[in-house]
Amino acid sequence: MRARPPPAAAAAAAACRAPLRLLRTGLAAAMSAARPLKSVDYEVFGRVQGVCFRMYTEDEAKKIGVVGWVKNTSKGTVTGQVQGPEEKVNSISRVFCGVGRMSWLSKVGSPSSRIDRTNFSNEKTISKLEYSNFSIRY
Repeated sequence: MRARPPPAAAAAAAACRAPLRLLRTGLAAAMSAARPLKSVDYEVFGRVQGVCFRMYTEDEAKKIGVVGWVKNTSKGTVTGQVQGPEEKVNSISRVFCGVGRMSWLSKVGSPSSRIDRTNFSNEKTISKLEYSNFSIRY
């Protein structure tokens, strides 16, 4: 016969499992349940290949909490798509950088990059996320 754990221990164990349930259901499910979702495509022009731009974009997107992808193009640009709650999607293009608002995908980028311009297109409201995380495509 197996001994039951004391009630306090059982409650503590259940509390520890709660974050795991969120991980299993995924970031996408957590974001979809919250507020209006937005999707936007982008293409970044300038010195954006060979300067870790995709890696920094992935890190910034994960830090902000959006999903989507980024990849190099044969034209020497970087293109991608960002999805998530509207305010979070907006924040990857408008991030606080010490001295006021700067556009991350238009002005900041990776430390060695030079962004000439960024085109945003296909901005739309979506009912659910198409991706479960943010990734670099090849």
